[in-house]
Amino acid sequence: MRRYINRKEQDGSVVFEVPESVKAGSLDLGNAYCGDTGDVQPFVAIGKRLQDYGHRVRLATHANFKEFVLTAGLEFYPLGGDPVVLAEHGKNKGFLPSAPSEIPVQRKQMKNIIFSLLAACKDPDDSGIPFKPDAIIANPPAYGHTHVAEALKIPIHIFFTMPWTPTAQFPHPLSRVKQQAGYRLSYQVVDSMIWLGIRDMINDFRKKKLKLRPVTYLSGSQGSSSDIPTGYIWSPHLVPSQKVNWGPKIDVVGFCFLDLASNYEPPESLAKWLEAGGEPVQEPQKMTNIIVEALEKTQQRGIINKGWGGLGDLAEPKDFVYLLDNCPHDWLFSHCKAVVHHGGAGTTAAGLKAACPTTIVPFFGDQPFWGEQVHARGVGPSPIPVDQFSLPKLIDAINYMLDSKVKERAVELAKAMASEDGVKGAVMAFFKHLPKREPLDPKPSSPPSDFFKPCFGSIGRCFGCS
Repeated sequence: MRRYINRKEQDGSVVFEVPESVKAGSLDLGNAYCGDTGDVQPFVAIGKRLQDYGHRVRLATHANFKEFVLTAGLEFYPLGGDPVVLAEHGKNKGFLPSAPSEIPVQRKQMKNIIFSLLAACKDPDDSGIPFKPDAIIANPPAYGHTHVAEALKIPIHIFFTMPWTPTAQFPHPLSRVKQQAGYRLSYQVVDSMIWLGIRDMINDFRKKKLKLRPVTYLSGSQGSSSDIPTGYIWSPHLVPSQKVNWGPKIDVVGFCFLDLASNYEPPESLAKWLEAGGEPVQEPQKMTNIIVEALEKTQQRGIINKGWGGLGDLAEPKDFVYLLDNCPHDWLFSHCKAVVHHGGAGTTAAGLKAACPTTIVPFFGDQPFWGEQVHARGVGPSPIPVDQFSLPKLIDAINYMLDSKVKERAVELAKAMASEDGVKGAVMAFFKHLPKREPLDPKPSSPPSDFFKPCFGSIGRCFGCS
């Protein structure tokens, strides 16, 4: 009898061990977070492109993104859940509850999110204009999205910035699996653990809000996810996808960028500081004293992006350090020679697009996954887990990134990414999988007038905000 040991670490990640005797490929078990601006930004970019084709788009996410969404010219609808509470959880490294005391808090947040999904798809927004969706775009941690689509009898398409579909090429980003034989199984383990925690809420939602029959214990959190078209928002030049065996309903569309740099005017002090010396190394959200000392020892200039972690409290000003409150990454990274950050998908993409060698200091969610991908591509050192962050490791990472061969690889990758249009890829994938109700000619010059009005759901992460 084979035994698979799984447990949940105190940081909320899932660990399970596969016996060494089990060979890779023998565990094909089939199909079985919330977010910062980087998680919402790709969906804003896709929504704007859909509007260019003449479609009405509503983006549903947490209330703290309202101004960002409206400024982009999209309709906005708030989801349930308290962004402040979600952000507090996001400071933990894990995804699942890390302590028994967190469970009631997270369940309440999840219930508020799930029970707000139907209204987000059909109720009027602040303008009072009626809304009736013809399609839904969502990401997996919405959890109630497939059930809303079932109730409304409309198609749904999944887009996400991290892998959620089983593959033998890499494990689920929310698991810790070392043996390749366990990679595919890790997706089912994570899905099953999440499903155990939300099944009662989903069935309560189906009964009270959607007027649907309950789903079974074996359905899994995504229901019949293998039948739902899915697009992954990353560059195939960073994460090669030819060996994942995902089938025709899965597309890797490329990174989806939203141009913020063209309208950004930097503060005069920042512009002058950049002009005064060489390109800096940019490092957000880590201990200020280690950053400053590492920059000093490597004789580099650096920008410290101040955040909720309280960075930038310098005892005395340093001429080789600039403290920055907020700035579009696509503008900032174009002025940097290298970047160090926690490894969110959007930040990772922005750094690589700017041809910046990258060091990732992950602390939860998909960040370790992106750290490993950056290292595998040769454009950054091995990721430094936040609890292992130290002066020697940061110095080694900076020296690694300053190597001319690493820069050459970063430039090569940036050139390959420049040929991609992830937003167009996402929109075309969406059109491709839509049920053919009438001839579709998705061209801005001749848009299908009001063919569908999607409820455009960027749900962010479900258990916390990074």
